[in-house]
Amino acid sequence: MNSIPFTTEQFLEVFKDYNLAVWPMPVVLYVMAVFAVFLGTRKAPASDKVVTFILAFFWLWMGGMYHISFFAEINKAAYIFGALFVVQAAMFYYHKKDLVFRFHRDVYGITGAVLMFFALVVYPMWSYVSGHDFPAIPTFGLPCPTTIFTFGMLLWTDKKCPLSLLAIPLLWSLIGFSAVVLLGMTEDAGLLVAGLTATALLVRRERQMAV
Repeated sequence: MNSIPFTTEQFLEVFKDYNLAVWPMPVVLYVMAVFAVFLGTRKAPASDKVVTFILAFFWLWMGGMYHISFFAEINKAAYIFGALFVVQAAMFYYHKKDLVFRFHRDVYGITGAVLMFFALVVYPMWSYVSGHDFPAIPTFGLPCPTTIFTFGMLLWTDKKCPLSLLAIPLLWSLIGFSAVVLLGMTEDAGLLVAGLTATALLVRRERQMAV
């Protein structure tokens, strides 16, 4: 029995309304993500702050423009989700001086790269072959692919990553995974894998650095 207050058709209709209303913003958000990955491979001045601002903007956008402005039409819990996403954006801004992003050829860097590749390339392809056609499709900038991307980017942090930054994305990975079971959004299976994997690795790194 469906335990959520909307159907798969209504869920996809929200994607359609969102994509048509904000287009071409999904393309802009995608380009911003690619730029963040590029900066993570460089040591350019202010690159770390730019990446942090990009992540903060993603979460502010998802909270305000998706959850509150569109998803709340079929699910009132979206107001709570939206507030949490805005809090996550504020947390990224708060830590703008703490985060350093660098790709390293280790388990963290490679796993992060895999998650970001999944979010930017595999996720939209999986969504398409699953029968979801534009505009009724989860584009980048919507919560599930963007949360996966965020986990990947956090795995590229060069120094300590405040574990508080993981709480809301991990919570969403658990909530969002319900779309796989209840709505048939099989591409969201990667969300839970990303959340658990990234969190486990970053907690392990934190413990190793504390020794």
